[in-house]
Amino acid sequence: MAFIKTVFLSAMVAAAAAGVGFAYWAQQPITEQEPAIAFTITPGSGAHAAGQQIAEAGVPIEPLLFNLLARVSAKSGKLKAGSYELKPGTTPMRLINQLARGEFAQESLTIIEGWTFKQMRLAMAAHEGLKHDTAQLSDQALMARITPEYKLPEGLFFPDTYLFAKGASDMQVFKQAHAMLMERLREAWEKRDPALPYKSAYEALTMASIVEKETGQKSERTMIAGVFVNRLKLGMLLQTDPTVIYGMGERYEGKIRKRDLEGDNPYNTYTRAGLPPTPIALPGAQSLTAALAPAKTDALYFVARGDGTSQFSGNLPDHNRAVNQYQR
Repeated sequence: MAFIKTVFLSAMVAAAAAGVGFAYWAQQPITEQEPAIAFTITPGSGAHAAGQQIAEAGVPIEPLLFNLLARVSAKSGKLKAGSYELKPGTTPMRLINQLARGEFAQESLTIIEGWTFKQMRLAMAAHEGLKHDTAQLSDQALMARITPEYKLPEGLFFPDTYLFAKGASDMQVFKQAHAMLMERLREAWEKRDPALPYKSAYEALTMASIVEKETGQKSERTMIAGVFVNRLKLGMLLQTDPTVIYGMGERYEGKIRKRDLEGDNPYNTYTRAGLPPTPIALPGAQSLTAALAPAKTDALYFVARGDGTSQFSGNLPDHNRAVNQYQR
């Protein structure tokens, strides 16, 4: 009888020690080494399969212990499929919680102010963290999936840095960037001066894209917009080179020639009055603001000084003198 009690007590002590050891293990870092280790849990995986996939990806963890911890913590049936990263210092318990909450590996993509939609699509297509669900869609087909309101995509996506889970659909980013642009445009349109010569928010967006391409000086954007607004009100040609360049497309090789200014197309603002039919780039927040809150100015002309700034003039003789001074 004494022997049985001794064996029983020994078993109890061993079990308690094992429990303490297991609890200690669950709170210790799996690894402290850089860099983070990427791994993927496939759909339909239980805790046992998830543990094996994590270990096979190079995470130094014992699948049986991982499976046991998932069950003991009541998270076994809550682990979410997806792409993850094990960062240095992560404990087994933190890893279980990460998978149960679906804290997927984060990726990012920055869309640059002034890019064309073509440049945006190329950047999206080159991003390895995205699932390229839209690769075979034309621009028009892509827009049809995003919104019934517009057929052509130029200017309709907001330049910003977007975060997404690794392996997310590129459609998710397209929709997010479009929704952000429409929200920013709506806010700016609601605050506009009613005297502005725009028939719609889309026309204001087109103006914003021209302002975006005309200057890299953020401080001058309201003045640039003021000049173009004045020209629109007077019925003058906008005569802005970025629209000509956009209309040339692949023919543009870094220089505009006289024949390019004289060759008529819908985007040549030297031959056609008013705004071009669509935006010519993706405008940022400051260009949107400038287009809908332009500077109050009498200027009708501007010319680059050569230092990144512009000289503004209210009449043609003054403008010609500025051109002679700064460009000839």
